[in-house]
Amino acid sequence: MDRKSRNILILFGIALLAIIVIELSRPTPINWKSSYTSSDKIPFGGYVLFEELKDLKEDKEIHLISKNSFDFLSDLEYPSNSAYLFINSSIDFDKRSYEKLIEYVRQGNSVFLSGETFGHIIKDSLNIETEVDYQLTEQEITPTFFSTFLKEDSLPKFKKNIYKTVFKSFDTTKTTTLGHYKNEETLERLNQVNFIKVKEGKGTIYLNTLPQAFSNYYMLNGNQRYAATCLSFIDNHQILYWDDYLKDGRKIINSPMRFVLNQTPLRWAHYLLIIGLLVFVIFTAKREQRIIPIAKPLENTSIEFTKTIGNLYFQHKDYSDIISKKITYFLEKIRSTHYINTNTLDTDFINRLAVKTNHSVEETKDLINYINTLRGKAIHSEEDLIALNKKIEEFTL
Repeated sequence: MDRKSRNILILFGIALLAIIVIELSRPTPINWKSSYTSSDKIPFGGYVLFEELKDLKEDKEIHLISKNSFDFLSDLEYPSNSAYLFINSSIDFDKRSYEKLIEYVRQGNSVFLSGETFGHIIKDSLNIETEVDYQLTEQEITPTFFSTFLKEDSLPKFKKNIYKTVFKSFDTTKTTTLGHYKNEETLERLNQVNFIKVKEGKGTIYLNTLPQAFSNYYMLNGNQRYAATCLSFIDNHQILYWDDYLKDGRKIINSPMRFVLNQTPLRWAHYLLIIGLLVFVIFTAKREQRIIPIAKPLENTSIEFTKTIGNLYFQHKDYSDIISKKITYFLEKIRSTHYINTNTLDTDFINRLAVKTNHSVEETKDLINYINTLRGKAIHSEEDLIALNKKIEEFTL
């Protein structure tokens, strides 16, 4: 490696090291995206609530469910004293999952759903309608309960990353309102309902439109009593299932390599390919060969030479010399091809040439006589050259 290349590599290494140091030393920006998973410690993750539930409910069973509710409930022998907890920005089930969930509730269990929006299957089945204000609230909102669970001075305040969602309508024959948004300007509290329960068979479905209240950010900012009060409605259940599948922060691997690595034969083929490539690089890295220069093939200059000679004769207009060379070349061809002596162009030569070339005696005689005529002339013209060339070409074809 020459000195210049080495210096370039050193500078590149220093620049790369500086970038790494800067990236490691700068503070990590806060991730304000919603997640609600049990392991996420970002502001809108669910780590604090999940850990608090484990600590506070030591006498109860808390299970973390990391698969689809349909698959989980299909394998579950339904207990009669359990609750299934769903917290996410949006809660939507497919038809099969929802049917399994309703069957689970009708056995005497409870489902707690907290989300800003609910899927059309939930809305159609429970006959509810929600209204979402998709503009971030500029003023603090205060959720409270119809019963005096919380004192006036301990009411929670929510503002950051809040989209205000209320229940616009619901089936009053089987629905009980539990909570609403406190609004001094609105006398009718039913217009601000955000927490309801719906009876279904022997069980109950709870719906809450403020999932942010259960996030790390608000649990650590003095608003944990609101979340605790909401969850107290399912406190009588001995078993609690925490859904960690229907979450914004659930990590999904969409890479095509996921299929390859999940198949044992393909996975080992992939590993062997990588090992083979590494071995190839290691053993061939030192076998370097200098660049072989490209050798240009020799050019065929015959055509250029012929053109040059032709242009030379054309410029000098020496027709006699061209006629002489033309005759000489023609006779040389007769000697080398037909083995006939061309010293004397007499009648015997004409007869032998006619036989050898398969031409008539008249055609052969006409050509030879014209050659003899041109040999006897001292000065030749362009017409003589053209006529000679034409006769020779017709004779040799």
